[in-house]
Amino acid sequence: MKKIEEYVRSIKDFPKEGIIFRDVTTVLQDADGLQLAIDSMQEKIKDIEFDLVLGPESRGFIFGVPIAYNLHKPFIPVRKKGKLPCETVSMEYELEYGTAEIEIHRDAILPGQKVVIIDDLIATGGTIEAIIKLVEELGGEVAGICFLMELEGLEGRKRLEGYRVESVIRYEGK
Repeated sequence: MKKIEEYVRSIKDFPKEGIIFRDVTTVLQDADGLQLAIDSMQEKIKDIEFDLVLGPESRGFIFGVPIAYNLHKPFIPVRKKGKLPCETVSMEYELEYGTAEIEIHRDAILPGQKVVIIDDLIATGGTIEAIIKLVEELGGEVAGICFLMELEGLEGRKRLEGYRVESVIRYEGK
């Protein structure tokens, strides 16, 4: 079997010159790559005690749900504003060009519950920082955060200081 890095397609100068886009779709469309990604992420969190798996749409769903299933834990979706049907709490955060807003059901996390956040990629860390604030606003505790890929050059890990952050693949650049 190949190493997980070999399943990721790197596309130079996308979306703009000087950027190397790390394409996760090539991991997803290969059965061995997908299984290796899920298994590798799950291995990174094996020693964390937690109650819930939480993931942002859409790739956090892709990786978070199988991990939740394998570990027999509930999965909590974090969605873009306006996509959840019941009472929610929301958090606005900054993007490279503008802002975005995410939300979670108000009753998704009970006070004291420990959460592991799963996503495909950490870049600047803004989305996960907003998710952490939502979890803590609801009384939850972030026990760990796990990514398939990390773009170290964007220093997103700095925004998450004080939390356990794991990544399977670490790229030096942006």
